[in-house]
Amino acid sequence: MPKHPALSVDDRIHQRTRLAIVAVLAGQQRAEFLALREVLGLTDGNLSRHLRVLEDAGFVRLEKAFVDRRPKTWVRLTERGVQAYAAEIETLRRIVAQARVPRPPAGEAVTRAVTEGTPE
Repeated sequence: MPKHPALSVDDRIHQRTRLAIVAVLAGQQRAEFLALREVLGLTDGNLSRHLRVLEDAGFVRLEKAFVDRRPKTWVRLTERGVQAYAAEIETLRRIVAQARVPRPPAGEAVTRAVTEGTPE
């Protein structure tokens, strides 16, 4: 039996926040750190931590400069990051293609599953 495609996800990119970062970056040449923070609703520290994982994997590159005497940081997806994102999307497609949605046995009301376990 072939291995399930979920076993081939790369956790460095698959983690929800990191996947969101890469998805935002995939649509543009680069993004400013503060813009990423705002779009994703993250704190500076949380975004920095996830960017470090992506940078260590070679998926993003950080560029720092001063603009009007203020420090700015831009984040750019690397070629390796583009390839990792494409592989992640393909893996997710394969997972969805194999997905089976469980159906309640014939004659059972769907509401039973919703109300089961609720106090009366």
